[in-house]
Amino acid sequence: MGSILLLMIKALAVCALAAVMAALSPALAAPAYPPGFYAAQEKDKSKDQKPEISEGEQKALAKINAAPDMAAKVAAITEYANKYPKSAQRAKVISYALGEINKIPDPAQQVVMLEKLVTLFKEPTDADVINPFLMDVYIKAGKVDDAFRVASASISRNPNDIAAMTQMTLAGIEQAKRQNPKYAQQSLQYGSKAIELIEAGKKPDHMDEAAWGEYQTRWLPQLYQSLGMLSMMMNNKEEAKTRLEKAASLNAADPFNFVLLGSLIEEDYRKFAEQHKAQAPGPLKDKLLNQAHGKLDQVIDLYAHAVALSQGKPEYQKLHDQIMEALDTYYKYRHSGSNNGLQQLIDKYKKQ
Repeated sequence: MGSILLLMIKALAVCALAAVMAALSPALAAPAYPPGFYAAQEKDKSKDQKPEISEGEQKALAKINAAPDMAAKVAAITEYANKYPKSAQRAKVISYALGEINKIPDPAQQVVMLEKLVTLFKEPTDADVINPFLMDVYIKAGKVDDAFRVASASISRNPNDIAAMTQMTLAGIEQAKRQNPKYAQQSLQYGSKAIELIEAGKKPDHMDEAAWGEYQTRWLPQLYQSLGMLSMMMNNKEEAKTRLEKAASLNAADPFNFVLLGSLIEEDYRKFAEQHKAQAPGPLKDKLLNQAHGKLDQVIDLYAHAVALSQGKPEYQKLHDQIMEALDTYYKYRHSGSNNGLQQLIDKYKKQ
């Protein structure tokens, strides 16, 4: 791979992982339960109606809410979980605990707190609430093996968990970029399944319409792009090309798709160019040169498209400059040392 592609993959993997952590973790997005979460459900006006929560449980819940620091809250939550293991209020307690843990700035400390929470709340429904947060924190703490372990168990229980599949697909890309292909195949499976579910319109029961719309419009092209990147890293060029073309068709405003596609074809150009250089003069040498030029013209067109889409956008500035440098060189080579017409080609894609 050329230097442009390596830079692009590094930038995309980092940006995508940061985005998915912010957008795909329901636990992080959910606020902590406000003071008073422990109050009993409103009583019926009838004097004979008994409260839904016993006085002892109300006091135990109030103790959690009033605890002055995290250590005290953990102690109060532990006491509550041991004393009221079957309470209908356990989901609220878990959500409150997650909100408090989210305030801790150090992911390593968050891991300790979450692993403690897992030992206290052991029901499968408890794991459904805790696991999305736990996966996210494991990734942030660099405990990727643990993140994939939890993801595997979570997805086995909830086969339509698109959020977890998308999250781990991006995590797998980040690892592949760091020369760790351990989870590449698993990430491909998760990403492919997520795409299948989204395209089939299988909205998870817990997901609201706004979030579902986000997956259909934003995350579907991102998943295709991500799988295309993984396919490139695994040297499956045809599969990568198919996925990246699909990503570009779904999100024509993303310059990364065109850089990735251009990089794939640039590799073909270099192969034809090397074969042409090694070939003795004759018809075959001429044919190889024509094939190389045909590929290079495709690269020029795709890079011009990427330059047009990335121009003037600070988040793409470094990538834009790298692509522009290569584009200018290739264009001049194909136009007798002149870049006349290059800006018009770029401008064409600005208008689309």
